[in-house]
Amino acid sequence: MKRMCLPVLLAALLVLTGCGPEVPETAVYAPPDSERLVVYTSHKEEVYWPIVKEFEQRTGIWVDVVAGGTNELLERIQAETDSPAADVMFGGGVESLESYRDYFAPYVCAQTEEIQERFRDPDGLWTPFSALPVVLIYNTKLVRSGQVTGWGDLLAPRLRGRIAFADPGVSGSSFTALVTMLQAVEGDGQETLRLFAENLDGRQLEGSGEVVRSVAEGTGLVGVTLEETALKRIAAGDNIALVYPAEGSSCVPDASALIRGAAHEENARAFLDFTVSREVQQLLADQFCRRSVRGDVESEVQMTPVEEIPMADYDVAWASEHRDALLMSWAFYLGEEGEL
Repeated sequence: MKRMCLPVLLAALLVLTGCGPEVPETAVYAPPDSERLVVYTSHKEEVYWPIVKEFEQRTGIWVDVVAGGTNELLERIQAETDSPAADVMFGGGVESLESYRDYFAPYVCAQTEEIQERFRDPDGLWTPFSALPVVLIYNTKLVRSGQVTGWGDLLAPRLRGRIAFADPGVSGSSFTALVTMLQAVEGDGQETLRLFAENLDGRQLEGSGEVVRSVAEGTGLVGVTLEETALKRIAAGDNIALVYPAEGSSCVPDASALIRGAAHEENARAFLDFTVSREVQQLLADQFCRRSVRGDVESEVQMTPVEEIPMADYDVAWASEHRDALLMSWAFYLGEEGEL
């Protein structure tokens, strides 16, 4: 993400037109290395952009952003371990970050005492960002209220081929949802995984952002997504409604982490501190329909109290440990990946 202020732009134009002194390209575009930060993020631009912009304005640090899917970026971090290109991983469910823990350096952020204890990492490997319940959504024009109430409905033949679900090998939120289902539904987990994969009928989406669109347009009757995504689209007028699965949801935080061997470690730590500052957390609650991980932030957006949402006993350590095996089983049961 590159930006030029007006004086720099004018200087560049003078060089291009032959007027004024020659200015080396690095002097025009690049700040000193001590004032740089490289962030990998799985957040949508509408989330990361205002946070990055405010951080730059407050600190004077120049931020380069590389956006992508959670697992795509984690694999990139792994591949770059001998010479890290990024300083911070910004986003991704904590179980996904835990699966790549060898590539992150522990850091206990400032104001950690303000973070709700249930969202803290005792090892300090990651810094929580927001709490994200998993929800089911349905098209209000095609599905009546009460027809979809829980995970069991996604295993029913009547919805075969009409479920919007993103590839859990790409989307961290879909992987969290998949584990939530397995831990909420009674019975053999492999059988649940098989039934759900087969019920997609090859219609697996490439990214989590496509789930709400599919359901709103009626291509999918029901979908699996995060609460904040559903609430934003409902507020925007999409023909969807959400339900918390009767068998149990989860409220796993997404997080940020300091990359081991980061070239700009001090700046990275400042950015991690900023993501849990009261100002940023209040922005999440008021504008992004996300639940803050701090205990001193109240939202203007009306949300169902966490205490009233049925919750599965989500085991982050189990999800992290079994991640590769689950994804292999998922790919096997799904067969060839389908697209809408």
